[in-house]
Amino acid sequence: MKNTKKPGADKSAETVKLEETIASLTNDLQRTRADFENYRKQVDLQKTQAQNMARLATVSKFLPLLDDIDRAIAAYSEQLAPLAKNLDKTLTDLELAKIDSKVGVEFNPDFHDAVMVDDSEGEKEVIAETLRPGYLYQGEVLRPAMVKVTHK
Repeated sequence: MKNTKKPGADKSAETVKLEETIASLTNDLQRTRADFENYRKQVDLQKTQAQNMARLATVSKFLPLLDDIDRAIAAYSEQLAPLAKNLDKTLTDLELAKIDSKVGVEFNPDFHDAVMVDDSEGEKEVIAETLRPGYLYQGEVLRPAMVKVTHK
C-alpha cells in the first residue's frame, strides 16, 4: 500500500512541543524588542525635555540683565545704538523675542500681564504703558509683558 499521508502530517509530540516553545520564545523576543524600543524613545524624549528645561532656565536668568540693558539703551540711545543693534541680532539668534507691548497695542492676556487699569470709558483695552518687557522663547511666552491698560 502506498502512503497517502502528507509529509509532516505525522509530527511527533516532541516536534510539536519544540515548535510551541519556539513560537513562545519568538513572541517573548518581539515583546522585549518592542519594550526596549519604547523605553529608548521615552529616554530620548526625557533627554530632549531636560535640555529644553535647562535652556529655558538659563535664558530666564538673563531676563533681569536684559531689562537693565534696555534701560541703559533708553537712557543713552545715541551712544549705545550699536549695542542695541547687536543685542537684537543676538536675541534673534537665540530665538528670544520681545513681546509687542507698545502704547496703543491691543491688550492680549496671553502675552500681557495687566497690573494697572485706567477706569476710562471704552470698549477696547489697549496698552497705555509698558512697565516691564515680556519675552517669547522659541515662540512661547517666557515672561509676559507687565503693562498698564486703558480703555478706548
